[in-house]
Amino acid sequence: MTQQFDVLIIGSGLAGLTLALQVADTKKVCLVSKREITDSASSWAQGGIAAVLNSEDSVEAHIEDTLIAGAGLCDVAITRMVAEKGRESIDWLIAQGVGFTHEAGALHLTREGGHSHRRVAHVADATGQAVQKTLVQKIREHKNVYILENHIAVDLITSKKMKIKGENACLGAYVLDNDSEKVMTIGAQQTILATGGAGKVYLYTTNPDVSTGDGVAMAWRAGCRVANMEFIQFHPTCLYHSLEKSFLISEVLRGEGGLLKLPDGTRFMPEHDARAELAPRDVVARAIDFEMKKRGLDCVYLDITHKGAKFIKAHFPNIYARCLELGIDISKQQIPVVPAAHYSCGGVMTDDKGLTDIAHLYAIGETACTGLHGANRLASNSLLECLVFGRAAAQHILQANQHALPNLPVWDESRVTDADEEVLITHTWNELRRFMWNYVGIVRTNKRLSRALHRIDMLRDEVNEFYKNFRVSNNLIELRNLLQVAELIVKSAIERHESRGLHYSKDYPDLLPDAIPSVMTHDADNSRNDSLLDS
Repeated sequence: MTQQFDVLIIGSGLAGLTLALQVADTKKVCLVSKREITDSASSWAQGGIAAVLNSEDSVEAHIEDTLIAGAGLCDVAITRMVAEKGRESIDWLIAQGVGFTHEAGALHLTREGGHSHRRVAHVADATGQAVQKTLVQKIREHKNVYILENHIAVDLITSKKMKIKGENACLGAYVLDNDSEKVMTIGAQQTILATGGAGKVYLYTTNPDVSTGDGVAMAWRAGCRVANMEFIQFHPTCLYHSLEKSFLISEVLRGEGGLLKLPDGTRFMPEHDARAELAPRDVVARAIDFEMKKRGLDCVYLDITHKGAKFIKAHFPNIYARCLELGIDISKQQIPVVPAAHYSCGGVMTDDKGLTDIAHLYAIGETACTGLHGANRLASNSLLECLVFGRAAAQHILQANQHALPNLPVWDESRVTDADEEVLITHTWNELRRFMWNYVGIVRTNKRLSRALHRIDMLRDEVNEFYKNFRVSNNLIELRNLLQVAELIVKSAIERHESRGLHYSKDYPDLLPDAIPSVMTHDADNSRNDSLLDS
């Protein structure tokens, strides 16, 4: 089955929804979501959206805080562009109907690690969920948006793959319907990768199950450059509980006075950084990791009890309720927490409009590497980036000329059979996530990275064999993408001979004088960049 649209958006997080609403009045849009349209990392975002919204703050201060957190690798022009568009981004969400938390008749602004001012607009402690709910309702009501839920993109269709002469251009994508198990061909004037991050490459993550690096893997296979893949942000405080695998304890708790403590009640962050609990996430995560390994702890504790039950229930109703369901009254008890993979600062390289190396292909949101985050994302800059680049890409698309699409080939399943080895796919995925956690985690060494790359190489033939001989399935597609992303992360980490931002190496603990991005290309003369999983 073949369909054609003006705009194909792969992913249903804040970036994709923002772009869809910006273009849908004049463009026919197809929005592809792996599960329900509400199931994305954006929905899970608790903290809020950073923006300069009062006279005590300034755009210059927001820029400076972002650059400091980014450890020398932020693109200054991009950082300024995003910071300057903070207020209008919040205003746009308010116009859509998002009900931000107010106090005394004004937006309540909280503060998170790395910020010099209170500048985080939020909806209690469930900002992402509130924003997604509002935008999803508008998307569902729009007559020009065709929604494909429970569908997963298999690969991009490009002119290069079709052996069409001229510049390499994206023509659409192959998409698997998980209900019918049939692959459809979707042609598009413009294709947008908004698939989020790749947290599921790690054993412990705050990300939803859909975060499998699909956009980065597809773009890489199509010929795009990727950058800064080694910079994986580990959120310092994920709830440590046997019945809850990935519940995030928002950084806002620390912004509002929460203290990190050892089991005996001793604070430890002041010994690691002068900013204590308000240090950037990489600093806090490494400090927790250090204390846990030094003392043989399963977790540390976050204490907000001194703020009182009334304050806690008002500011953190969702966290309070979920912890209470698990037997933890956070108004009276400390919260057991551990670090977990949270955000990918690297991704597909784009310009200030979200354009990639391939014509008519955009990447926005966590899938992209715009230059904003550098070596470490400043808290609550991610949703802001989704809004700014979703709107920037939309404006570029609205001004683009229409072009003729060739007849696209349908998906060929003539040489494959049904897979009866699903257990092997699951086993390989579990193995990948475990060795990535053990060898490519918060603290790295040459030996650990070498072992990880060796394991990836060992798994390559197995996954390629699955892909070539069996009909594609959701799990196989995700495993293929995760293995590709893991390779890019590990190779980027191996090439960085320093410790910068989120990448900390025991073998190279010092900072090099020049901050240089890690750019992975398809240069045939550079064998380390050859893809393990050619499509």
